[in-house]
Order: sequence, then C-alpha cells, then structure tokens
Amino acid sequence: MLLSTASVYPESTATAFEIAARLGYDGVEVMVWTDPVSQDVEALRRLSDYHAMPVHAVHAPCLLITQRVWSTDPWIKLQRARAAAESLGASTVVVHPPFRWQRQYARDFVEGIWRMADETDVRFAVENMYPWRYRDREMLAYAPEWDVTKDDYRHFTIDLSHTATARTDTLAMADRMGDRLGHVHLADGKGSAKDEHLVPGRGDQPCAELLHRLTRGGYAGHVVIEVNTRRAMSSAEREADLAEALAFTRLHLSVAAAAAEPEPRNGRDVRDGGAADRGAHRA
Repeated sequence: MLLSTASVYPESTATAFEIAARLGYDGVEVMVWTDPVSQDVEALRRLSDYHAMPVHAVHAPCLLITQRVWSTDPWIKLQRARAAAESLGASTVVVHPPFRWQRQYARDFVEGIWRMADETDVRFAVENMYPWRYRDREMLAYAPEWDVTKDDYRHFTIDLSHTATARTDTLAMADRMGDRLGHVHLADGKGSAKDEHLVPGRGDQPCAELLHRLTRGGYAGHVVIEVNTRRAMSSAEREADLAEALAFTRLHLSVAAAAAEPEPRNGRDVRDGGAADRGAHRA
C-alpha cells in the first residue's frame, strides 16, 4: 500500500513521507510537481532513507500546473522521470496521455512510450483520464484518447476518481486492461464533472469490488492511495482521512485474500494435500 504525495496537498512532499511512515504505509508514490523537493532526486532519497519509506513509483509532471517542471518538452520530462525512478529504485513511472494541443507529442505518444519502455526495466503505466465538462458541454482534452484502453500500451494505471468523472464502467475498463494493469490509483467519486479523489468508500465507485477482483486474479502491482485532502481543516483531520483510506484498502485486500484461501476439510487445510492422512498411513 503506497501513499501518493499528492494526497497531502497543500502540505509538502516531505510531510507526505512523514505521514506515510507514521500511519504505516508501505511506501510512497512521488508526484513530481511545483514543490522543489519533489523534483530533487537526492532530497527524495534522503527523505526515503530517514523515514524508511521506499519510493515505489514516480508520477511524471504532466498536469496543467506542471507544464514547466523539469522541462517544457514532454519527452524530456519522461526521461527525467525514468532516471528518477531508476535512481530511487522505483518500479513504475505513471504518465498521462498528452493534451490535445500537444499535437506532435500526441501523434508520437503510443510509439514513443513503447520505445522508452524497451530501454528500461521501469514500467511506463499510462493512466486513464476523462472528458472535461462544463454544464452540458464536453471537451475531449486528451489525445490519442482519454480512455487509454483504446490504444496499445504495455502497462496501464487505472484511477477510480477518473473513471467516476468519465462516467465509465470501472470494472469493464479493468477487464480491458487485463494483465497489463500494473498500477492502481485508489480513490472514489460520484460522477461529478470535477475530478474528486474522495476517500475510498465515500463515493459510488466499486473500490472494494476492484480490490477483491485484483486479489483473486493474483495482481502483483501497487495500490496507491491518491485522495484529495485539501478541505481538511487541520493536519489531524488530513491524517484521519489518510488512515481511513489505508484501513479501507487493507480490509478489502485481506477479505479477498481470506476468501481465496482453500476451505478446511475435516479440520485440515486442503493445501497440505492430505499430509496428515499420509503421515497416519506411514505410522
């Protein structure tokens, strides 16, 4: 279970490491944004070592507010994200599809992501997005598609706040991603035009169902809490939200894991292949 450093905004990247350690998360995903610490690999390494919080994923700076972070060239951003991931021992770089006005980048994006993925062991997990809406109007802001399953990528990130905003079927999207689903941003939403990133369980997304399905399917990627705590009235309230999100996720992962265990047979675990009986026969 990872904590996205974006989940503590407007507090700092350093605070995210501190909170993740205090609440018992297994590591962090670093959102590279305007906080200088998030852009500094050595500073991140020191935070990781001090708090014993490994960095398992790096979210490339591809938001509107990060258009000038690291570079204005989106490919250089991805190269630097890959280098940061390699240096920090992270397995995944999360990347959004291009904005439609990034025409050359969008034209070459699918092929370029494959090319970069072939150059490293780090996974480039392309994240599903959503149409932008204003009143009754809908704007397609991402290219080639906001629904990234319509294109061919080696790895995907599914974000449940984004599926809520897109008003699409989350479980069907996860099915389309199949074994290429390598990363999960766990949050909730109610289908608002705004990307809500609610604490799991506070919206209408199938957060628990997805966790159950992933566990039954042997999912080996990371689950990352990426929620919006900007409305928290205090640091204590923010931490309570992040603790609730962690507890929800661990509960449903453990419930699914327990349900997948073979049922006992006559007081013995069927996984032992009748070892107790074989022992009795040998005696």
